[in-house]
Amino acid sequence: MIGLVLAAGAGRRLRPYTDTLPKALVPVDPAGEGTTTVLDLTLGNFAEVGLTDVAIVVGYRKEAVYERQAALESKYGVKLHLVENDKAEEWNNAYSLWTARDVLKEGVILANGDTVHPVSVEKTLLGARGQGQKIILALDTVKTLGDEEMKVVTDPSVPSRGVRRITKLMEPAAASGEYIGLTLIEADAAAELADALKTTFERDPQLYYEDGYQELVNRGFRIDTAPIGELYWVEIDNHDDLNRAREIACQY
Repeated sequence: MIGLVLAAGAGRRLRPYTDTLPKALVPVDPAGEGTTTVLDLTLGNFAEVGLTDVAIVVGYRKEAVYERQAALESKYGVKLHLVENDKAEEWNNAYSLWTARDVLKEGVILANGDTVHPVSVEKTLLGARGQGQKIILALDTVKTLGDEEMKVVTDPSVPSRGVRRITKLMEPAAASGEYIGLTLIEADAAAELADALKTTFERDPQLYYEDGYQELVNRGFRIDTAPIGELYWVEIDNHDDLNRAREIACQY
């Protein structure tokens, strides 16, 4: 199993940082000097749970990732493989994840490039393996949800809480929790997931990879969840989120 980071997005709401950097390289250290980024935190987490190979999907301002590749490999003791998304500024991330379809064959822990979280999330996902699951989503069942969150409805009759619905477009009160942007994907799910992602972005290039997960569920594929418990994490979409990320990052 290897790590996989989606880091192709532009993150325009984080300008001026993202005038020259992809969102995953926006500084989250308290001083904002760039000593720590979301990518740093994620690579550190991956290394701590024993992942020595990491693929990074790059697109917008990809040269910034290439420039830091050797330093990141040395700092975290991992080998980085950069996968280029040729439509990063045109299409949404269903296509971005599909570009890593060959990587999925290795089995991966997938992390969005804008999620600041502790290593306990990776440990929770790895600890949830072993009962025939093929895809496991990290789920926050504690947070109070709003309209923008990626909401999940699980099946209460199933012991491992199979996903019935995943979308931003539902009433928060109907959701079982929020998908936080980390997924464990076993190698034997790769082909089916790649096909569902292709169907998704061919239907609408602006769809999310979570819509690809829904496509899988609609086909009868079982997607499971692992509750992460009560912990501090944040998805960075805007400057308010970035300020919160800086408060959180210094704790990890």
